[in-house]
Amino acid sequence: MAIELPLPRRFPFLLPLVKLPTPVYSVPRMFPAMLTILHTADWHLGQAFFGHSRDFEHAAFLDWLLTQLQQHRPQAMLLAGDVFDTIHPSAAAQKLFYTFLARARAAQPDLQLIITAGNHDAGGRLEAPAGLLESFRIHVVGTPLKPHAPGLDLERMLIPVYGVSGEVEAFVVAMPFLRPADVPVIPGAADPWLDGIRAAYREAVDFALQQRDAIAPQAALIAMGHCHVAGGIETTDSERRLVVGHSEAVAPDIFPDELAYTALGHLHRNQSFQGGRVRYSGSPIPLSFTESPYNHQVLRLEFSGRQLLTAEPLPVPRKVPLLTVPERGFAELDTLLPRLPELRTLPVVPLEQQPYLRVQVLETGPDPTRRHKIEQALEGCSVRLVQIPTQKAAQLDAAVAASVDQPTTDLTTLRAEDILLKEYRKLYSSEPDARMLHAFREVLQSEGVAT
Repeated sequence: MAIELPLPRRFPFLLPLVKLPTPVYSVPRMFPAMLTILHTADWHLGQAFFGHSRDFEHAAFLDWLLTQLQQHRPQAMLLAGDVFDTIHPSAAAQKLFYTFLARARAAQPDLQLIITAGNHDAGGRLEAPAGLLESFRIHVVGTPLKPHAPGLDLERMLIPVYGVSGEVEAFVVAMPFLRPADVPVIPGAADPWLDGIRAAYREAVDFALQQRDAIAPQAALIAMGHCHVAGGIETTDSERRLVVGHSEAVAPDIFPDELAYTALGHLHRNQSFQGGRVRYSGSPIPLSFTESPYNHQVLRLEFSGRQLLTAEPLPVPRKVPLLTVPERGFAELDTLLPRLPELRTLPVVPLEQQPYLRVQVLETGPDPTRRHKIEQALEGCSVRLVQIPTQKAAQLDAAVAASVDQPTTDLTTLRAEDILLKEYRKLYSSEPDARMLHAFREVLQSEGVAT
């Protein structure tokens, strides 16, 4: 590859003498071109958090991301699945997505956007406007198969990325989430799905190698994926299991060595494998209380020729805090209630900006007024109480445990009240009060059950 410079630009003093068409000199490129790419995933637009919309938080993230695009001027951005939280996203969630695409393209007309479907997305719906979007250099791959023939649609999934030179500097294998019906059939495979995923990436990378060698031998090979890599830290309360257990996890070496980088989605915590060439960017906002301590980020990648040089995290600012009282463990309600009014020191903000609050209560007995008491203590606090998880009281004392653990040998002598007493002691390490027993006996009598 050569950069051609006209003779007068190299020797300006000759400019007045030039009469004939200007000859050119071919100057070889001394260093490979630098290519900048942003990697993000797991936006989950449209998520409802305990009934509360996250649209404000997602809009703030997209505004911040637009600023990063303008600041870093990447040649491409990769969005590796779970664009939406459900296969039927709301109109508001879709408007956020398409408005961002329009704003990004208007701010940076040469930007390429490459988007794949995750397990939360409806692949066919996501790529429905692909024909229109491609005219704006926005590539959406929702389904991996050819529409009217068997096999992977390798040509559609292989997307060239152009550098500032206008030449191809990378090829991206845009692999969406692979369902069991999507992968090649491997006769005699111990696990048809996992072995099929491995075969799919091998087939796609082999095709990419052929195209790279024919078109741009110095280009980097990059893959996208949406899957669970074995050994990755998952967030069980916000990540939808692909199958029961961990049998859906793929080995990190499933991504061929020829790949300079693999941009993953699905696991919400940022983490890396294979010496950093396989990475999850993580979700941009916490999608559960478990994710509150995570460092949410977008990755800025720098490539030179076929090599990944750097993977720099760009921390995403958090607009709405997730608070837990107490910060660790559980506490009895009588201990917690005096602490809750301290939250009145938080700034008063509109509802959509108020922190989400979780109050973790150690149960010493049933309390139907628990939520009401907490809400009363929170009066005047600019927070949204979204969850009151409970944990039962500590271990039974030896005397109670001995009486509870005695096996019942004669079912004809077992009374309903005995079952109540046994279970209550097991849960709360104490005896039910007289009002509860009286109400329970009244219910039994009304149903004609002997007490």
